[in-house]
Amino acid sequence: MKLVHVLRHAKSSWDDPNTDDRDRSLAPRGEEGARRIAKHMRRERVRPEMVLCSSSRRTRETLELIRPALSRRVAVLVEEEIYLAGGEQLLERLRRVPEATASVMIIGHNPGVQQLVLTLARRDDTVRRLETKFPTGALATLTFNDTTWQDLRPATADLTGFVVPRDLARR
Repeated sequence: MKLVHVLRHAKSSWDDPNTDDRDRSLAPRGEEGARRIAKHMRRERVRPEMVLCSSSRRTRETLELIRPALSRRVAVLVEEEIYLAGGEQLLERLRRVPEATASVMIIGHNPGVQQLVLTLARRDDTVRRLETKFPTGALATLTFNDTTWQDLRPATADLTGFVVPRDLARR
């Protein structure tokens, strides 16, 4: 079994229109949202063995805020290629994960993370919820049975989790 946790970076700041997109930081609401996701990850035992994180500032800040929920032994790779990657590019990156790794988290951007989940997940009512929106800070979990990373194919995963920070505020 393989698990892929797909996390869209938390809410970012648009305060300074002169800031390069890559350098935008998290807004206070985004920081709180990332902390909620970290709490959820601890509660649900979301423990990826590897994290593939975009090189942008807001994704790296999201990573740091969820880090307390991660194992100390987690392999963290900050990769430029994830920054503007679409769903197909993210799928190709997953196909290069070492086979000994059972679970991976990608921390990235829309539309790529949404495209990845919609590509890999079998269609059902749960998937339909994220067809229209994959909010900042959202975490989707895909479960693959009997496959290798290299053999990941569209519509072969079960969407076994989808949570957004706003929903966690109600718990």
